[in-house]
Amino acid sequence: MLGFGTYGRRGPEGVDAMLTALETGYRHLDTAQDYENETEVGQAVARSGLPRESIFVTTKIAPRHYPRGSLLPSLRESLDKLSLDQVDLTLLHWPSPNDEVPLAHYVEQLAEARSSGLSRLIGVSNFTIDLLEQTIAMLGKDAIANNQFELNPHMQNKRLADFSQSKGILVTCYLPIAHGTLGDDPILQDIARTHDATVAQIAIAFELAKGYAAIPTSGKPERIRENYAASKIVLTPQQIASIATLDQGKRRIDPEWGPKWD
Repeated sequence: MLGFGTYGRRGPEGVDAMLTALETGYRHLDTAQDYENETEVGQAVARSGLPRESIFVTTKIAPRHYPRGSLLPSLRESLDKLSLDQVDLTLLHWPSPNDEVPLAHYVEQLAEARSSGLSRLIGVSNFTIDLLEQTIAMLGKDAIANNQFELNPHMQNKRLADFSQSKGILVTCYLPIAHGTLGDDPILQDIARTHDATVAQIAIAFELAKGYAAIPTSGKPERIRENYAASKIVLTPQQIASIATLDQGKRRIDPEWGPKWD
């Protein structure tokens, strides 16, 4: 549930950061075709010395590979870069920008990625309630394992998170610590003091307490270890309820070609 986001982790320094994460205890690496670091993720998995089955690897399909006949070849290329026979989870990174490719064209290919054994599980990222409903109607209620979208104490996306969970779809939070911008929040500061923790750790602990997965990232070993330690923090029901009041709807990732958000 606590994964290591690999956005921005490239080159030898990126591999070192991933190895630090795996040595610390993370067992979930999240990458994407557009991160241009699948090769580095594969190197980290291989160099870690850990059994393949103990590391959960997620990648995301870039929208340029959504036209019919394109998605599976792109995933095979990703697997080659990762030096893996199968990924644990493949996500559609975004809905097709401006609906250029019909939803059915790439959703059907995603299902084929699972049925062909290229991916153990499949899911989506940045999908709205409407898009989830359409996808479930196409593939069935148990097909989609995950919806990854922006979620942190200041951007809680409650309607989407609640809907996803109601359908048995795990929520994965990206930007779970909001680029480190939560530090001035007095309520988070107070809660952090009671746990002798950082505000970032409290944000992660909140997300885990809500039943979400979270994928913070850093290139600094001390921050990587600090984020991981958040998994040991147990918030009280009162603290969880207090954090739930902090939602500002403050979206940081909002491309003009993105979906109509809930």
